[in-house]
Amino acid sequence: MENRDRDWDFHLRTLSSSTRDSAVANDPASDPALLHSVRKLYELCKAENSEDLVARFYPQINKLFHRAVASLAQSRTSNGLLLLAILQFYLDFGEIVLHDADPSLRIFFRSCLSREFSDPVVAEATLDFLNMNKKKLLTSFPTLLPQFFPLLLKLIAWNGERLEKSFLKVFPGLMSPGSFLPLFPSLVDFPILVVALEKVGRSSGSLIGSSIASIQKSAAPEMLLALMDEAYTGSTIGDGGADSESEDSNTMDVADPLFLELLKDENDGLAERHWTSLGMATALQAAINTPQSDRLKQILKMAPRILDVYFSIALRGVNNSLICALIPLLMSKIATIFPDKSFSYEIRKRLLEFMLAAFLRSPDFIALLKKPIMDRLAEAYDSPAKTELALQLCWAIGEHGGGGGSHKDAARELFESLELLLYENLSSSRLGLRQDSAVSADSESFRKSSQSRLLCFVVTAIAKLATHHRELLPRARVSLGKVSRSRISDARVWRRARDYLGLMNEPAICLSVLGPSRPSCGQAQNPGTVNWSEGRTKMIAHVPFYILGEHEARSRISDARVWRRARDYLGLMNEPAICLSVLGPSRPSCGQAQNPGTVNWSEGRTKMIAHVPFYILGEHEGPPYHDFSFSDILPRTS
Repeated sequence: MENRDRDWDFHLRTLSSSTRDSAVANDPASDPALLHSVRKLYELCKAENSEDLVARFYPQINKLFHRAVASLAQSRTSNGLLLLAILQFYLDFGEIVLHDADPSLRIFFRSCLSREFSDPVVAEATLDFLNMNKKKLLTSFPTLLPQFFPLLLKLIAWNGERLEKSFLKVFPGLMSPGSFLPLFPSLVDFPILVVALEKVGRSSGSLIGSSIASIQKSAAPEMLLALMDEAYTGSTIGDGGADSESEDSNTMDVADPLFLELLKDENDGLAERHWTSLGMATALQAAINTPQSDRLKQILKMAPRILDVYFSIALRGVNNSLICALIPLLMSKIATIFPDKSFSYEIRKRLLEFMLAAFLRSPDFIALLKKPIMDRLAEAYDSPAKTELALQLCWAIGEHGGGGGSHKDAARELFESLELLLYENLSSSRLGLRQDSAVSADSESFRKSSQSRLLCFVVTAIAKLATHHRELLPRARVSLGKVSRSRISDARVWRRARDYLGLMNEPAICLSVLGPSRPSCGQAQNPGTVNWSEGRTKMIAHVPFYILGEHEARSRISDARVWRRARDYLGLMNEPAICLSVLGPSRPSCGQAQNPGTVNWSEGRTKMIAHVPFYILGEHEGPPYHDFSFSDILPRTS
């Protein structure tokens, strides 16, 4: 007890005497003993659980907090650890001394962390503080982290993979209704944020936080703050004093809206990101033409992982209105991603997977977002990235029936957009690439492959949409008929159109193969089940199942009907569920649960419905074209 009282008095006197020392009073963080005393007094308050001790300590620690904040502009040492220790006291004992910690927390973010985020010690301590108090912060101060998410993104962008685990624990707290949409472009543009921070560092001094004194001597932290002020005052920042020969010595174009947006500290809503600005183009060109820094390499790996967490939380706990508002943003970002091959692939893959998962969760989104979807379909020619987006949108439109059976008008408008895209591709030899008289053979091959793939998706979407909305069947037959008669260079396209035309003449089979994945209330037939008895006049023997596609009969006897039938049965035997229905007994035995005449696709092996070519009209040869599997574009279930 005596030792405790002695320690208490000693540390309390240390705090009191600091006010009389002019040097320490003007820069409290310069005396390491103050931080030690604050921590010791906090530990004593926790151990004794005494309101009297807390009340005696509070006036001294509160004065110290305000002195430290006031000294930030002139301080040559880090104040971050001292302020975090005081904030911990406020959070734990604020109710006892009637102190609202919210203003103090905001002062820390605005005045201290905005200057010291590049210091690795302060950055790590800040994340540890946020993780330790995560529950209290989210319940008592729910708007704090969402408001300062841009500052925390700068922190992790500068400090890299070393703090990734701690940051990911804090990350869910950054998401709120007010930050959900603005957070998305910030995550996708993580590499641009690093480029901007490094540009400031090269222009005005080191941002590396290993030596706080050297950072404070440099103009870099002040330049970042001036960049923030630029958004409001219109002032400019001159040359930071770099070598006049250096490419970074020119006056920084702080009026560039993108850099102002990237380098802000607080969330001020969703802002347009000007990818076409001169500063943006210059920064990207420099990033492409120069070796990547270690910091940039780290963020290129981290950003997709952080985006995974963002999308996972979005699908789990974000309301439909925000998800619906996010999808147009997502579609607009497809073509504006940092030009690193691996990074852009990983990001686009995640964007498309999330989009399809959102449509699967709420098919109504397709009808609600018909205008932006139609706009994206119209841009399918612009670039390979936009072509891929158009492919996935075509698949989603067909798979979910343009939003469902209740959205007839939206389905009709989407159908018309698909028709237009189909006819433009039939009449054009160009897709997503500019024509050039000197185009290489590889480029021409890629162009033709892309065009064929897009046409296959469009043809499938038209057939599926017409199966959902049967009033569109006559128009679908006309469209697919034009494709099947066109005999364009890639036979796989017109053969697929021909197959779907034949399939549409067998309503029961068509509904199973091209119908909705989830039956609506008015549909008695479950998807994936074919009731042959509901077909028209064709017999089972007239339905050639080329399940394996590439099987060729070896004998090639003169009558092709014989070896073709043998080939069909070979393929059919590889799908037990279908084989049992077509070749099984007319009357089921006691041990057979499956009734003859009914095919349960779910009992098949690994092939998907898209791989089963139904040449219902009899004499048509060759499997349909599929250079993709639906499993490649369906969202991951894990």
